[in-house]
Amino acid sequence: MNLTLAYLGRSSLGASGSGQVLSLAPNLNREPVAFDAPLLQPLRFREAISALHDVVISDFRYQPRDKAAYEEWKKNEAARLRTLRRETYKEKRAEILINRNVPPDLEEKFNRCRSQYWHARQEYANYLRKNDPELWRLLVPCDPVITVADDVVFFECFSADESSYGCLTVNRAASFGKCDGMKFGTTNVDYSWDLFNHFQGLRSYRETRFRVDPAGFEVATRGSEDYREEKIDLPPGWLRGFMQIQGAIGLPMRKVTLSREAVYSLLAWLKRHKPARSPRALRFELLPGKPPALVLEPWEQRITVHGESSGGTAAEPIRIWGRQRLLALARLLPLAERFDVYLLGTGMPSFWVANMGDMQLTLGLSGWTANDWTHGSALDLLAPPAVPTPDLIAKVAAYLQSTRAATFANIDAQSLSQPGQTAATLNHLAHAGQVIYDLPGGVYRWRQIMPQVLGEAQMGPENPEQVAAKEILLRKKAKIDSQLAAPSGGMIYTGVADNKPVELLIDADGRIKRGKCVCSHHFKAGIRMGPCRHLLALRWLAWKDKQAAAEATTASWYERLQQWTR
Repeated sequence: MNLTLAYLGRSSLGASGSGQVLSLAPNLNREPVAFDAPLLQPLRFREAISALHDVVISDFRYQPRDKAAYEEWKKNEAARLRTLRRETYKEKRAEILINRNVPPDLEEKFNRCRSQYWHARQEYANYLRKNDPELWRLLVPCDPVITVADDVVFFECFSADESSYGCLTVNRAASFGKCDGMKFGTTNVDYSWDLFNHFQGLRSYRETRFRVDPAGFEVATRGSEDYREEKIDLPPGWLRGFMQIQGAIGLPMRKVTLSREAVYSLLAWLKRHKPARSPRALRFELLPGKPPALVLEPWEQRITVHGESSGGTAAEPIRIWGRQRLLALARLLPLAERFDVYLLGTGMPSFWVANMGDMQLTLGLSGWTANDWTHGSALDLLAPPAVPTPDLIAKVAAYLQSTRAATFANIDAQSLSQPGQTAATLNHLAHAGQVIYDLPGGVYRWRQIMPQVLGEAQMGPENPEQVAAKEILLRKKAKIDSQLAAPSGGMIYTGVADNKPVELLIDADGRIKRGKCVCSHHFKAGIRMGPCRHLLALRWLAWKDKQAAAEATTASWYERLQQWTR
């Protein structure tokens, strides 16, 4: 997707009277967004926004190095240096023998000049890193998104490897003073390494105003010296990742509360130890009546959480991978009161919410680092497949656009529809980039990630397994042979899809819980990368046979979501 970002000037921290102003330059190609209020606790804001920066720049993708060219260069360079040293040695030896007047501080001058050279070289490298736009765009495909709402201001970003999502929510009443000239909305803000360095200059003894400057909307900016445009080819993965985030947040999850001491112990162990072998998972053991326990593999290091019991049932442990990404939370430890962890299941994404009183940082992690949000986490396919009507979509969108934020119960009452259809409508709006679910606040918010409604043209083609499943159904190559009530709830279906035997467990919420198939897609990672086409085809048949029951389970699905996220 081709995207043009227009800014007037750059985001900066500058002096203003006896204080300073942190001014963010908004994208002029978006709706006007304005916010101007003093920061009541600049140090807390500095640490929280710096943690969000750590999420932005994190990239844990494995990059194999091709050393063939390097080895050839090293061989040629060694030969060249040998020749150069031999020739230089002959010249200088002859010169010294002819003229024996050697200064006594020659070695000292040489070391001083060499140090000066390497210092200048390092400074130049740092300059290129900070000021090269192409290099910065490789690190951050699109500038972070800021949303000004009536009760909060929140920032959203993606990591460079698209496996981590960060959202910093700042309460307006507790963190900001009186606001002048506020305009609600969502926009991109100019972001750079210099701005991150400016954040580090926030101090409590100087008044600091936080400003999303709308000046660029009010003057003729084209032709201005400070006006600039950046035309970027926004990768579809960046957009689809935001949609997959919403697909994951909208599913029922197990909530686990961790103390600050437990998270500190976890991060300290990860910082000081490096596993030499697999497995490298973080295991959650949730037993009824007992506090949750964290186990670090392969050391089997147990971290007990002191406090309330997990409230779980006797079940298999939940394991997640890519735990090094949790180090982005380290800077928040002095501010955090507790950490709420939302778990979907083994190998599934997880959400870590750092509660800091007036601020919350939500860190969303894909099942593992290589399985990013955009390519492998087809989580929206796990939800019950309901199709909302265009009239209901327009009604819910208009209500959310006017109220800006609402609970599911209020939206359902306003829509005058069944809870299942309301849930499907919110899911549709979220995948179009119009709505986001605020996990800490438990409300749906109107947030347009792009100036226009997103569709397949912007985000790329539909999931190939979903497309293939529809083709199987059109060719009538799927059938259900038997169905049986599962001991733990839900239904077990067996059948054939495209001449492949399939077994499927659908839980009481209408989600695919487990499955068996002999295809290569399922053999790689089961349903952790999304169900295969054969499981989807069988699930659609089961949905068609029990559409009315599925409607009720979708409602209970969101009722449980509201209960677990309170």
